[in-house]
Amino acid sequence: MTESLAFDTHQFVKTLMDEGFSQGQAEALATAQAAVLDKNLATKRDLEKLRSDMKVEIEKIKTDLLKWMIGAMIAQSAVIVALVRLP
Repeated sequence: MTESLAFDTHQFVKTLMDEGFSQGQAEALATAQAAVLDKNLATKRDLEKLRSDMKVEIEKIKTDLLKWMIGAMIAQSAVIVALVRLP
């Protein structure tokens, strides 16, 4: 099922014609505007999918960061122990 934005092309055409556009110009603009709105706007479903995808990516990054931090702490501890044991 495709979601689409409720765009009142009749009212849009009427408004343009009231401002001096010809009927043909107004209808062409309404058609173009409806096509742009239909193709370029995110729906709630799009945003929900993006949000869930971002949560997964953030969890992956958190895990990677934690691995690097633990590794760095172990390496730092090893360096400190080695320096303390130096004569």
